[in-house]
Amino acid sequence: MSTQETERLSSWDLLQLCMPWLLLAISGVVYFAWALPASGAEFWPEGASILGLLAAAAAWILAGSTLPITRRNMRPALSAVYFLGLLGLSIALMAYSEVFVILTIAGFFHAYLLSPWPLGLAAVFATSVALNGMTIFLPDPTPETLVMFVVIVIVQTAAIGIGIPISRRHEIAERKREELITRLEQALHENAVLHAQLVAQARESGVQDERERLAREIHDTLAQGFAGIITQLQAAQRPTGSARVPDQHITQALHLARNGLTEARRSVQALAPQELGSAHLPDAIRTLTERWSTDEQIAAQVEVTGRREPLSPAIEVALFRVAQESLTNVAKHADASRVGVTLSYTGSEVLLDVRDDGRGYAVAAGAGFGLTSMQQRIRGIGGHVELQSSPGEGTSVSVRVPAIVDQNEEAGR
Repeated sequence: MSTQETERLSSWDLLQLCMPWLLLAISGVVYFAWALPASGAEFWPEGASILGLLAAAAAWILAGSTLPITRRNMRPALSAVYFLGLLGLSIALMAYSEVFVILTIAGFFHAYLLSPWPLGLAAVFATSVALNGMTIFLPDPTPETLVMFVVIVIVQTAAIGIGIPISRRHEIAERKREELITRLEQALHENAVLHAQLVAQARESGVQDERERLAREIHDTLAQGFAGIITQLQAAQRPTGSARVPDQHITQALHLARNGLTEARRSVQALAPQELGSAHLPDAIRTLTERWSTDEQIAAQVEVTGRREPLSPAIEVALFRVAQESLTNVAKHADASRVGVTLSYTGSEVLLDVRDDGRGYAVAAGAGFGLTSMQQRIRGIGGHVELQSSPGEGTSVSVRVPAIVDQNEEAGR
């Protein structure tokens, strides 16, 4: 039997495993070292018969209890057959010498292998009858020894047999505990696998989210800045009657380049736009719109309604970027003469509307990266974007987001 198999057995299993071998060895040694020489008998034929019975008992114990116990495959029917065979061999050996009462005691231990428990109790009774019958009653039976025999058998059966139902309940509880431990180990293993999968998915999701964030920031800052620089430089290349006009375009291009560099650094550091660094959303949108109107030479009006609340930075950044992207699209595509920006605080929600009177377009034609990025931003904070436009009737971008208040600002009040 391997070390791992031994470690899996309980103390009671080890006792049942070792006890018959110990009792068999003790009884054999005592018989051949003391009982047989003391009787004056020769080794042959009695000693040879005893040796044969001991060998048969050893083989029976090995096949009937040792191997099944170590392999944990004890079966009720085979256990009953094993017990009857062990008891028969013990009685046969006791017929030669009372020394083998020692081996018969193994019947008490292996009666616990039988199930249901009444069968084990009957096995204890049979063992007690065989053991005490050979030592008390049979050699010289008298009424007194008969009474003594009956009393001893009853008391012995009750004292030893009472442990059988108790051990059976303990065995059932132990089996349930082992099954529970096995299920817990399986659950822990499954949880570990799920945890590893979740960690991998979270890592991949984080990488994807960061890529999308950088893509949006690049589009909203660098790409728009480069587009403005190109527009100004192209205007500076056009022949004009004034020497100051190209210089103005170059100055504007430098201004756009510096702003783009600043925004690129802020995007890499995941900071809010520069306009939001020193002001809240209404003032930042007003500053953005006025500067855009000056640069693009398009009339623009900003209106703020409702009670102003300091919003969560994520919401303010998202709304600011939507306003920025919408104004950029107006400058690039709309050919508009007037733009209106409305920021409305309604209590539970904040609304942002950017409208122009430009050429418009067919919404069914699809959206570019700018509009897709805008929608992703707003969905990321639990909001909704609605785009309305048709050829010749201008465009309206409407955003609705939850009014989540900045807790740090509230605590500072």
